[in-house]
This record gives sequence, structure tokens and C-alpha cells, in this order.
Amino acid sequence: MWDFQIAGEDLYHILNWFFIYSFLGWVWESSYVSVKEKRPVNRGFVTGPVCTIYGFGAVSVYLILKPISNNLLYLYLGGVIVPTILEYLTAVLMEQIFHMSWWDYSKNRFNFQGRICLGASLGWGIFSMILFYVFQPFVNWITALYSVTFGKVLVTLAALVYAADFGMSFLNAMQVGERLGRMDELLEETAELRKRLEMRMDALAAFTAGMAAAEYKNHLEERIRALHSRYEQMKARSSRLNRRVMNAYPNLKSRRQAFKERLQSREKSKRI
Repeated sequence: MWDFQIAGEDLYHILNWFFIYSFLGWVWESSYVSVKEKRPVNRGFVTGPVCTIYGFGAVSVYLILKPISNNLLYLYLGGVIVPTILEYLTAVLMEQIFHMSWWDYSKNRFNFQGRICLGASLGWGIFSMILFYVFQPFVNWITALYSVTFGKVLVTLAALVYAADFGMSFLNAMQVGERLGRMDELLEETAELRKRLEMRMDALAAFTAGMAAAEYKNHLEERIRALHSRYEQMKARSSRLNRRVMNAYPNLKSRRQAFKERLQSREKSKRI
């Protein structure tokens, strides 16, 4: 099994690289977001100190672009194209599975569906060059520090722990997606009721077909309070794992809300 080849590299080294890059990505992401949010943030899909998308992305880019790594121009262009495709496919897949938008470039210029944008893609090209000439030699150096026997044991244990963590995190993310969807529905219903309260009293009287305007207003206010109470109860019932995901991704939103915001951003861009 360990000698199984993928793009000329054996499975043993690929798995080692995956976990090392995942850990380095977690260090970078957690540090960056912690500074930005001014509080400690455990970044990543799983609970442990790994960012899966960094491990998978770095190893995939390395294996795909290795044949052209000696040509800097081709390497840069490939580094723009390949990670951008991976980022887009990952965004679509995660939105379909969890019904949530994990990142959104809608506010960035030259974005596509809020899932990718030109600025990030150009940055991926530079990162890919650094990957080949800085990070990969460093990762190879780390892998060479321990014996193959020890490495196999280490990777096996890491894979078992990661699999359990991933399974638990997967189920938790599904719950968060469902909760965000229900909370968005409550907010939309509340907003609709508030719009009705802002209508003129004579319009309210006509709309309620004879019910006193004041009585109808009290009726709507009671419904708004009930909806708000349900919303707060949903927030309070979030488990520790639910809160970890929300804290790790401050901009996490339901797919429905993300789609709505993307349409609004698109309309705003057209007006400009």
C-alpha cells in the first residue's frame, strides 16, 4: 500500500505531506484570523490542528504541476488555474453538502459567483511558485527527519484520529447548516412582519378586512416577539461543536443567504 504511486510519488510521502501541509495551513489560518478577529480562533473544518483544504490543495497542486515546475511562466499560470478550479469545485461541493457558504468573494472585484475572484487567483499563482521552491523542500526536510517505519506508524495514527474527527465534524456541520437555514427563515419572516407594521394605518385597516388597525398591529407585534424568541432559543441551543464552527468561520452563512447577498452585490455592480 505504501508504495502505491500517484503522479510518480508514493503514497507514504503523499500522506506525510498532506498532514504536514494541513498543520502548517492551520497555523497560518488560525494566526491570521485570530489577529483579524482579536481573539483566539481554532480555524479549520475539523476540531484538530489541521486545515484539510490546505493539505489537499498543496499536495494536489504539487502533483499536477510538477511536470512543468522547471518553467516559471508555466508554473505561475498553472498555479493560477489549478488552485482556482480546486477552490471553485470545493466551494460548490461544500455548499451542496452542508447548505452553507464557507467563504464569499462577492465584495471583491472580478469575482465569479462569490466563490472565486481574480485577486485570489493571481495570489494562488505566487503561492504555487513558493510551494515548489520554499515549502516543498522544507516539507521534504521534515519528512527526512524520521525513519520510514516511524513515519508509517505516525501517519496511520494521524489518519485514524483524523477520520474520527472528520466524521464528527461532518455531522456537526450538517447540523449547523440546517440551523442557519431555519434561522434565516425566521429572520425573513420577522422582516416581512416589520414591513407590514410600517404601512400606513388606513392601509392596515383595509388589509385586515375590518379588523381594527390597532388590534392587527398588536397581533403582528406578538408574532414578531414569538419569532424573535424562537430565534434566540436556536442560538442558545447551539452545542459546543456548533459554536466552534461558527467561531472558526465568522463569515459563515446559509447558502440561501449567500445567494441572496450575491444577487444584491451583482445588482449593485450593474448600477455602478
